[in-house]
Amino acid sequence: MTVEIGLGLQSDKPAGAYARLARAAESHGFDVLTVFGDLMYQPPVFPLLEMAQATSRVRLGPACLNPYSLAPYEIAGQIAALDLASAGRAYLGLARGTWLGAVGLAQPKPLATIEEAAAVVYRLLRGDRDGYRGQVFTLAPDTALRYAVQRPDPPLLIGAWGPKGAALAGRIADEIKVGGSANPDMVPVVQDRLRVGALAAGRDVDEVGIVLGAVTVVDTDGEAARAKARTEVAMYLAVVADLDPTVTLPDGLVARVGEFVDAGEHDAAGRLIPDGVLDRFAFSGTPAQVAAQAQQLIDAGVRRVEFGTPHGLTDDRGVDLLGTAVLPLLRR
Repeated sequence: MTVEIGLGLQSDKPAGAYARLARAAESHGFDVLTVFGDLMYQPPVFPLLEMAQATSRVRLGPACLNPYSLAPYEIAGQIAALDLASAGRAYLGLARGTWLGAVGLAQPKPLATIEEAAAVVYRLLRGDRDGYRGQVFTLAPDTALRYAVQRPDPPLLIGAWGPKGAALAGRIADEIKVGGSANPDMVPVVQDRLRVGALAAGRDVDEVGIVLGAVTVVDTDGEAARAKARTEVAMYLAVVADLDPTVTLPDGLVARVGEFVDAGEHDAAGRLIPDGVLDRFAFSGTPAQVAAQAQQLIDAGVRRVEFGTPHGLTDDRGVDLLGTAVLPLLRR
């Protein structure tokens, strides 16, 4: 099995920064560049198109778009544009999305919504004019894109933690991403959950690649890197901690961390996170420490490790260290 190493970037940077980081990442030998689709950040298509023009080899995609705030025909258009700009290197990430209540969006029938959105997107990309009628989405017969596409079938990634989302990925996806995890113990859990859907669809579970990605902070000053990672993890610990059935947290930790985060005291929140918990939800420390964490995931059976933002004490420094000091340790 060929294992990919990728970078995940937040869409909070000015024009030009993405091209610079993408060129550096490709020159170092990274395989995939992902842009997150988090609420109230720039739409991922902007940085992805910039990175497509600055690279020639790496795969590119959003992880993830959600079909509540973006209609499937718009998703199809954005992926078609990215695939055209990158000469066939795009992938599509779909997930239910998080925190959409803040903009007044309910999220009913999440599994049907994701599955039907994928069905509509790929019908449009294939030029299928038969129409589609689901519980959530509809395409009238003869509804078709009015422009040429690069490929009818860019790979599909589904972002999911739970059993039902993983089973859906097992039925229809090329990859599943467990975001916010650096925990090798999650890999066999995800494999078992994927297998349920794969068997139902007559697929081999190994057809679906498992991607784990999380906050990453690497620096030659390992303690400074881990301190920054603690602060970053504190902001989303409450979201992901309850999703991992293999982790037992100290009593009251999530509530205490949440109180500090709500008060804007992120450093104090981070200091509460023990080393063992930090290592389940982030890659952090010296290059050797980060490489060792990633190698555990590879040994557990992931197809892709994704080093997420902020990468280092600064983006450029982090990407450089990941490329020059971490990647060589993983590819010996």
